[in-house]
Amino acid sequence: MHVEELRASLQSFGWPDYLVFCMMLAICAVIGVYFCLQLRRESRKQRAHGGAEEAANSAASYLVGGRQMKIFPITMSLISSFISGITLLGTPTEVYLYGAQYMYIMGSLVLMGFCMYYLFLPVFHELNLISTYKYLEQRYNRSLRLFGSVMFIVASLLWLPIVIYVPAIAFNQATGVNIHIVTPIVCVVCIFYTCIGGLKAVVWTDVIQTIIMFGAMALVLIKGTLDIGGPSVVWQRAQETARLERPNFTPDITERYTFYSLVLGGVAHWLKSNAISQNMIQRYLSLPTLKDARIAIWTFIAGVLAFLMICGYTGLLIYATYAQCDPLETKLAKRNDQLLPLLVMETLGSYPGLPGVFVAGVFSAALSSLSTGLNSLSAVVLEDFVKTFRSQPLTEGQTAFVMRSVVVVFGIVFVALVLVVEKLGAVLQLTITLSSVANGPLLGIFTAGVMLPWVNSKGALLGGFSSLVVMAWMCVSAQRELVTGNLVYQRKPYSTMGCNYTFAGEPRNFASLPLDGAFSHEASSGPFQLYRISYLYFTLFGALLTIVVALVTSLLLRETDLDAVDARLLTPFVRRWLERRRHKQSQIPSRTPDGLGLKHKAIQETAT
Repeated sequence: MHVEELRASLQSFGWPDYLVFCMMLAICAVIGVYFCLQLRRESRKQRAHGGAEEAANSAASYLVGGRQMKIFPITMSLISSFISGITLLGTPTEVYLYGAQYMYIMGSLVLMGFCMYYLFLPVFHELNLISTYKYLEQRYNRSLRLFGSVMFIVASLLWLPIVIYVPAIAFNQATGVNIHIVTPIVCVVCIFYTCIGGLKAVVWTDVIQTIIMFGAMALVLIKGTLDIGGPSVVWQRAQETARLERPNFTPDITERYTFYSLVLGGVAHWLKSNAISQNMIQRYLSLPTLKDARIAIWTFIAGVLAFLMICGYTGLLIYATYAQCDPLETKLAKRNDQLLPLLVMETLGSYPGLPGVFVAGVFSAALSSLSTGLNSLSAVVLEDFVKTFRSQPLTEGQTAFVMRSVVVVFGIVFVALVLVVEKLGAVLQLTITLSSVANGPLLGIFTAGVMLPWVNSKGALLGGFSSLVVMAWMCVSAQRELVTGNLVYQRKPYSTMGCNYTFAGEPRNFASLPLDGAFSHEASSGPFQLYRISYLYFTLFGALLTIVVALVTSLLLRETDLDAVDARLLTPFVRRWLERRRHKQSQIPSRTPDGLGLKHKAIQETAT
């Protein structure tokens, strides 16, 4: 059998699979309708108040669930929003190609939890915000708020089209249906329930989608492991090709994965996704108390760690299954990110309905991230643009129109941008690289805001713009190198000697590559190029550049008055330091008994 015939035979998506997939979409739509009706009932109750208060209550109910959400659904929503289809398909692919070194990034997720717990969340929750970027106006000025909001929109434009594209790859592998047919259909459902149901609809669909995701991955993991002879076979084959590795302590910053890039770069990567992102903060702020929000942090981290371990093991399982017949070399899988869907169709394809569960799970991950992004964009546009530039308060009807229009318009834009994404390469590295353009500067501005009271608005704005320009150059240059083939990362060993079908080329072993190599010869030779550092450093570099430029500029200008900085805008330990400093200064008398200033008195005494 030829590889083309085998690929066609594996696309056995029957009516039970379509039924399962459509049921998932229908459940999401029904949840949206339910919470739409609930919002209308709440709106009728609030109309007695009238005016601005009515509109404010409507916006709070739509965007943060009235700040009365429960920990369980919020935790599930956080997990579902964070674990997109990029994680479900990208992480196993990364482990299959380059080994399990990437999985050490889980340690940085725990470190991010401590940063979130002690540094960021206490500040945001106390301020009772809807838009995270309102903090920037309170800490700096309106220009920084608009800068932050624009950066969030740019980051969403770079990230969410990839999120939509990934499950379409899985659907194409399973069914053969063109990705540009299925993408608009699924996105219309997501736009529908997000538009009419608000945050509550998004959160409760996320709960359903998280359960589907977990069930789909568990099915693949259990059935695939049994088919090849158990976990010991997976482990043995991974060890034979050095896919199980100790931490790489090489100090080379151009190497794809090292202990330092995974820990230091990983913390910055997780922080920009969790601590300053409107998508995630909006959910933490929908909980009634800081204690609830802090509980949600650790339950969220536990859930994400579980998913990452499942995805990492699945990558090893894919290699164990195709150890003697690499589907990328034979073109059985046309793209790297179709490896997991291929495994699903081979292991579950003969069981009606189960491939449908997997595809529903991958789409669930994408829909949760897309709905979260759309809901957050409506919050940012309403709070940071419409209300900021409008002199008169909005009525309830105007508020509802703005929020829902934003969801529809951005949803259409994201679907259109999928056409661009399919030309850009493997999704995991692509996502982290592109998102660092906007998120590196943003992380730096927020971190300086909560931890460095010396930084003022001019310094923060200059730091943010400087970092934005440098990061845009780095990311475009790095992606160009990958697309043109000038930067090629070496894979772990693989083989096509055991294939039971014909394909273009001769069967051979590809085992001559360095077993510890996850970097290119091109990257390690010639003059040093900044954009060839590990992509995990990108966000960290952007944040540090922002902080350094902001702090140096602020200190040189000498315009910062520490006594004028609102202590509520600083992280608790900095707040305590500032309050002690102010208390000490208040104990020093400004005038001496004879009426001379202290400085003048000291000069006079020195002269005598």
